[in-house]
Amino acid sequence: MTVEMLERNDQTVRDEQVYVTLSVAGQLCGIPVLGVRDILAEQPITRIPLAPPDIAGSLNLRGRIVTAIDLRSRLTLPPPAHGEKRMSVVVEQGGELYALLVDQVAEVMSLDKTLFERNPPTLERHWALFSNGIYRLDGSLLVLLDVARLLDFTLQN
Repeated sequence: MTVEMLERNDQTVRDEQVYVTLSVAGQLCGIPVLGVRDILAEQPITRIPLAPPDIAGSLNLRGRIVTAIDLRSRLTLPPPAHGEKRMSVVVEQGGELYALLVDQVAEVMSLDKTLFERNPPTLERHWALFSNGIYRLDGSLLVLLDVARLLDFTLQN
């Protein structure tokens, strides 16, 4: 490989963002891959008394207690069907681990930065409050979730 080819490859990497894609109530969402610590299949969750409804409870991740956040509740979406299995995307914020409960984890996507768009004015308020922007993909809309805002419980939907 020549120096020119290496420089071109390096530029391509800098021009892309990488996201873990997931779905919540049928909506495709993305979280920056560098912020994701782990992805878990359905886990037993212990309810926390007097916790806000957005906090599903806590789970044990290799001996560490992790707060589970119900993204459907946080985004004011209807609950999943009874018995529907959910997954957890584990993220870190302020030195603490949080498990974001999602319906499904899809794939890791590299997307061109130039295709990124700010939230359109037509994006529903409960999505726009917790979104950094969007990508328009073939036939679908990828909503980029802002993990810090999702975990800021002073923000009310």
